[in-house]
Amino acid sequence: MNKDGPIIVIEDDLDDLEVLDDVFKQLAYPNQVIYFKDGTTALDYLINSKDSPFLILSDINLPKLNGFELRDMVHNNEKLRLKCIPYLFFTTSVQQSQVIDAYSKSVQGFFTKPSSFSEIMRVIKNIVEYWKDCHSPNVIV
Repeated sequence: MNKDGPIIVIEDDLDDLEVLDDVFKQLAYPNQVIYFKDGTTALDYLINSKDSPFLILSDINLPKLNGFELRDMVHNNEKLRLKCIPYLFFTTSVQQSQVIDAYSKSVQGFFTKPSSFSEIMRVIKNIVEYWKDCHSPNVIV
């Protein structure tokens, strides 16, 4: 995990994208935030970029390649798996079966998008701060 790497946000809802962009601007982390509107474009970036992202925040219901399919492809790609990129779901609705499926695919977190801006900011801050403090096997301290 590269704590200085970009934060990847995969979200197809334009309103949610605007809110998340405002949240990240206000939190002012030094990490670049890169947005993708579908799983296929995100996967192409992850595979072909020399960047080593800090973390991935993914919606579940995405066009072309949904969040579960994308997670499988990231997890099954040896090059990406060695980068130890935390993959978290950040989605509007939640069903118990989705949470079970997510954790069975080794997702590192499952979060429901709060309805208020301040709550979204609190959740995003908690996520980023947790992973900033976390150690990963590909980083020698």
